[in-house]
Amino acid sequence: MGQLLAISIDVTKLDKSKFVAGKKGTYANLTISVNDQDDAYGNNVSIWEGQSQEEREAKADRNFLGNGKVVWKGEDKGSQSSKPAPKKAQVLVEDNLPF
Repeated sequence: MGQLLAISIDVTKLDKSKFVAGKKGTYANLTISVNDQDDAYGNNVSIWEGQSQEEREAKADRNFLGNGKVVWKGEDKGSQSSKPAPKKAQVLVEDNLPF
């Protein structure tokens, strides 16, 4: 099931020491949480800077960057195929019997 999120972040809160240099640019690792219930402002998405394993284990405070909401949610098709079920073959019986 796909979802489309609309988020806003405060880029001035980004910790530049956590930026990662890559081959095609500089990256910030972020974590996004989609909640089941809306907050008082109708938001159900939170975003914060990613944490190292050591920071998570030490229960370090998250650097909260912003929030948003799910604006579109695709259908949950589960394990069913999007193709319609095939029709059963019809058997044509000709009654040409002489009796």
